Amino acid sequence: MGRQAEKQNPQAVRPLDLMPVVVGPMGLKPEELRRRQYPLKPTPEKLTPVVLGPEELWPAKLRPEVLRPEVPRPVDIGSGPFSDICAQEISKRNADLAYVLNADPCGHCLIINNMNFCLESRLQTRTGSNIDCEKLQRRFFLLHFVVDVKHDQTAKQMVQVLVELAQRDHGALDCCVVVILSHGCQASHRQFPGAVYGTDGCPVSIEKIVNIFNGSGCPSLGGKPKLFFIQACGGERKDHGVEVASTSPEDRTPGSDSEPDAVPFQEGPGTFDQPDAVSSLPTPSDIFVSYSTFPGFVSWRDTKSGSWYVETLDGVFEQWARSEDLQTLMLRVANAVSQKGIYKQIPGCFNFLRKKLYFKM
Repeated sequence: MGRQAEKQNPQAVRPLDLMPVVVGPMGLKPEELRRRQYPLKPTPEKLTPVVLGPEELWPAKLRPEVLRPEVPRPVDIGSGPFSDICAQEISKRNADLAYVLNADPCGHCLIINNMNFCLESRLQTRTGSNIDCEKLQRRFFLLHFVVDVKHDQTAKQMVQVLVELAQRDHGALDCCVVVILSHGCQASHRQFPGAVYGTDGCPVSIEKIVNIFNGSGCPSLGGKPKLFFIQACGGERKDHGVEVASTSPEDRTPGSDSEPDAVPFQEGPGTFDQPDAVSSLPTPSDIFVSYSTFPGFVSWRDTKSGSWYVETLDGVFEQWARSEDLQTLMLRVANAVSQKGIYKQIPGCFNFLRKKLYFKM
């Protein structure tokens, strides 16, 4: 049958013109390649090229194709937005590296805004504090928190609302935030410095506020991040700073109407000096406390635009919270605040978080 088909149509059984495949070093002719009696052994320094194409086109008119082993590309860990987002996604997928914030709502956010104080306290009205409160209320709402605002609370009322928050069931939630906007002062402490004032002029120590949310007082938040943001003075000292080259001259506000949130140091007798208090304080865990200024120094508030700290915090969170963790965000806040005004102010924090924290967006 093959012979009959060949007689009828010789082209049907004619072998196709095959394309030669030449394997060998660049510039080696086929006849020279056939005379070689040993196999070519490619080395990492000099790879064996593979040339595909008709012999008459090789190698003058056809550039050889060199096959190289694939080398993994290095991961860019720079500060660009895309690399940051990739790093965030990697961390989010690994529960050992970052807290899991998948609940919606993510958690409760309590804001205590003390603006008006009784005459007996001799504390001035904190004009501009409502601006801070509105900014933070909106910001944490956008970060998927249920926000509750309490205005003008006495010291006793502050403790009461904090205890009520700690006693809630946080089992289905992933985080908790407490924000306090008030006058502040120095206070004796063993863990967390400073105190904030109620509207009656009585101080509540930051240490007491934080420990309301410890394992025994708030068991449903065990192992979950508890964040505290304190806009209040840590003392009366004013830092004139050292003259340096400013990278952001627009941040200088010599004509702004700024006032401090400071009052003289006060320490109630017997309030912090129980001899057995050291053993009763638990080890801080999953706690982040951010102060608007370094302990002992003044924290500045503009009567028209709010405090330097909150204004900067809100702006940084708006721009970077989608791609950066909490500690990196607060470094940005500290750097930006330190460049404002005539006096120097640098926010600080006590970080007892075990993992990175990325807000839910």
